[in-house]
Amino acid sequence: MSSLKKPLLSNKLELTGTVWLASDIHLGPGTPKTWAQFSAFLQRAGNEADALIIGGDLFDAWVGDDVALNAPSEWLVNVLNQLADTGRKTQLYIARGNRDFLIGRQLCNRIHATLLPEPAFIQTDFGPILFTHGDELCTDDKSYQRFRSVVRNQTVQKLFFSLGMPLRERIARMARQRSMRANKTKRAEIMDVNAVAVKDMFMNYNIKTLVHGHTHRPAVRVFDLGQSGVLRHVVLPDWDYDHSESPRGGWLHITADTLKLISTTNHDFPIFERP
Repeated sequence: MSSLKKPLLSNKLELTGTVWLASDIHLGPGTPKTWAQFSAFLQRAGNEADALIIGGDLFDAWVGDDVALNAPSEWLVNVLNQLADTGRKTQLYIARGNRDFLIGRQLCNRIHATLLPEPAFIQTDFGPILFTHGDELCTDDKSYQRFRSVVRNQTVQKLFFSLGMPLRERIARMARQRSMRANKTKRAEIMDVNAVAVKDMFMNYNIKTLVHGHTHRPAVRVFDLGQSGVLRHVVLPDWDYDHSESPRGGWLHITADTLKLISTTNHDFPIFERP
């Protein structure tokens, strides 16, 4: 029996027109080049997309809406203002990731966005898709899944929110440092999505298109099922113009006829066009 949750009616969302999805931007005070690229992307999205979904890990760390919004740093003020401008121009949706899972409705209200359910069943002009950040699909990483179950617990989060800003930030730094040390010793395949977990997601939600980020391994995988149609597994790219020798970024572009990944560089991603 699958461990994944069964679909909920409240997870349904209908978006018409051109829909863009971007994920894993990891913004912070040390990412000025990435922010410059993403800021230009937001301006473009506000003019060209009917809806924009930011699918988790918008921020490299997020210790609570109250702390971040009460006394935001200059870099964050610029990000919030740009997001709010985009939210006034087009439908903006924010999903939680593994690094910013404490994002709440205060932030979304500040930037004129809607908090995306987890996972989200989205009806588009191309057809229905299921979107999730993707970390819950990395089931081979047992230690991370145990950590995820703890930090997603509402009682634990309530206790964390009761702490002052310095302590919250210290805990977040320690958790991130511990995660980075642990990842250096893990096999690459452990930190990728588990094939059975992906299959379960398709079966449990009865969908043909699954989209997620998190793994930083962009791809469009198409499985021909014959008369039953095709399954499409889309993995979104991450963004990094500050720490990588090969700067990168990109997003998923959805229209009535096309589902394709678009790169901010010259890298070509697979394209899937509706027959």
